[in-house]
Amino acid sequence: MASSRFTFWVLILVVAIAGLSQGLSIPLLAVLLEKQGVSSLMNGVNAAALYIGMVLINPFLEIPLRRLGYRTTIICGLFLVTLATALIPMFSHLAVWFALRFLMGVGDTALHYSSQMWLTKISAPENRGRDLSIYGLAYGVGFSAGPLGLNLLPLGLWVPFGVLLFLYAVAFLLLGQIKNEYPDAIAASEKKQNKYAVVLRYGWLALIPSFLYGYMETSLNGSFPVYAMRSGISLEWVSVILPSFVVGSIILQMPLGTLSDRLGRKRVMTACALIGGAAFFLFPLSGENVWLMMLLLAIAGAAVGSFYSLGLAFAADVLPASMVPTAGIIAGINFGVASILAPSLNGVLMDVWEPWTIFWLMGAFLLVFAAACLASRRGTPHEQPVAARHNT
Repeated sequence: MASSRFTFWVLILVVAIAGLSQGLSIPLLAVLLEKQGVSSLMNGVNAAALYIGMVLINPFLEIPLRRLGYRTTIICGLFLVTLATALIPMFSHLAVWFALRFLMGVGDTALHYSSQMWLTKISAPENRGRDLSIYGLAYGVGFSAGPLGLNLLPLGLWVPFGVLLFLYAVAFLLLGQIKNEYPDAIAASEKKQNKYAVVLRYGWLALIPSFLYGYMETSLNGSFPVYAMRSGISLEWVSVILPSFVVGSIILQMPLGTLSDRLGRKRVMTACALIGGAAFFLFPLSGENVWLMMLLLAIAGAAVGSFYSLGLAFAADVLPASMVPTAGIIAGINFGVASILAPSLNGVLMDVWEPWTIFWLMGAFLLVFAAACLASRRGTPHEQPVAARHNT
């Protein structure tokens, strides 16, 4: 048990570093391209390379995970991210950045998928929501701190990238302190079933939050800097406004995770989707008031910022343990597809329609999900509090 908790905390620290890397690199590259005069559409297309890498590698990650183990897969992913980060400031051509951001997406997905599955395995069912919320909290803290690195840019192009490379080195040292482990083997009776069909049949509702979180995260971190700069908001304010969504999610990550252990994931996510959707629909009322922007994004983040981790916990509740890695694959694909769709769709909306409609679209997605939760009345294990099921 002691070794499992040590592994847990090492993974939490590594995930925090990965979150900071994403939180800085996404808006940093968006700002650099905007300064080069690249159109918002091409900026979004270039940002989509990260998520194209995520989508394309996701279907193949379960094989190396089962053969190489969790730690080795994480290390391989971290190596790819480190390599891409070191090469990006050496080039300025769009095509080269596209390729490097694709590589970064592949590595980042391997790292997150392996760490998520490892944490799900070593967490007790009655504490799964809490433990995965700590994972989301660690990622959120890192992600919210990331945009502050934009203020390092005046010191030189290499400075923010150098900080990231130093943090990657720390992550490698931490991973060297834990032992490798492997996922549960698929039972003979389960091998006869189409595992993807089983996961989609019983866990479809649990897989939607990953799509929603991917769309919201990419919209805010990839498209909002361009939206804000065109609205006359300074780069310094952008670096402060952006983290407010993640800071909001940090405040309620653990309370929501613990509450979902007691009341059930679906009930908690339904209420959160309604609150988050309302916050996004009200966002256009903020106009150029940066304080109101921060307040509404913080409310939205507090409500739906833990969707990805809650969705994974939900999937682990309703699926056999051996099929949770498959659910993680589908969740990762959903996240990647949403992240590819968001920059391009938002770029078109900002160019041909009212810019604030990107927030209305996010609000509409959340309300549709809340309706799906309310309409889903099928008797499944998640209808009861997790702690109650564990004690029966």
